[in-house]
Amino acid sequence: MTSQAFLPLSTYREYPLDEMRLRAATFAQEMQRRRTVRDFSNRAVPRSIVEDCLRAAGTAPSGANQQPWHFVAVQDAAMKTTIREAAEKEEQTFYQGRAPQAWLDALAPLGTNEHKPFLEIAPWLIAIFARSYGLNDDGSKVKHYYVQESVGIATGLLIAAIHNAGLASLTHTPSPMNFLNSLLGRPSHERPFLLLVVGYPQDGATVPDIHRQPLESIATFV
Repeated sequence: MTSQAFLPLSTYREYPLDEMRLRAATFAQEMQRRRTVRDFSNRAVPRSIVEDCLRAAGTAPSGANQQPWHFVAVQDAAMKTTIREAAEKEEQTFYQGRAPQAWLDALAPLGTNEHKPFLEIAPWLIAIFARSYGLNDDGSKVKHYYVQESVGIATGLLIAAIHNAGLASLTHTPSPMNFLNSLLGRPSHERPFLLLVVGYPQDGATVPDIHRQPLESIATFV
């Protein structure tokens, strides 16, 4: 077993307490503005913006620093159409028989159904894959640890980065999502984690009238 080299921490930046408070409050207020959007514009988004958001996602901590994620950014119109057709096929099965009534009742206030036009309209789809293992140069497997947790953290950073850039996103999880492997050429040891729709909101876009829980409902200090 080889030992890992360590370097001095040179990237940490400490701020005065007043500035820390301001930065924390400002970021919290900024993220309060973030809303999941289903009405997207087809307005183009430069690839460079998506690349930087993915770079931010790639800074996420991961189990044993194995970085068990892969992102496929889809801009091609024909591929988006194919993805929509495959997703809607699964969604139709979900809404018309697979989903328990309690789940459908929970979704009803949000107005969701099996029709997913945003998969074609939005300029970008980002398919996020979770790698159960990696491969050495000789083809041998390297087991990955805390895969779900690591990919979940990276996805959260990606959503925050997209919002910070001035774009909107939608987390889409048709079940099952195995069709993404074949459509996007990803190997079987990568499991589709989530399909993120990215772009500008459509003019006049609406969102459900929902409210986030207050701090006292989601956190405890001891």
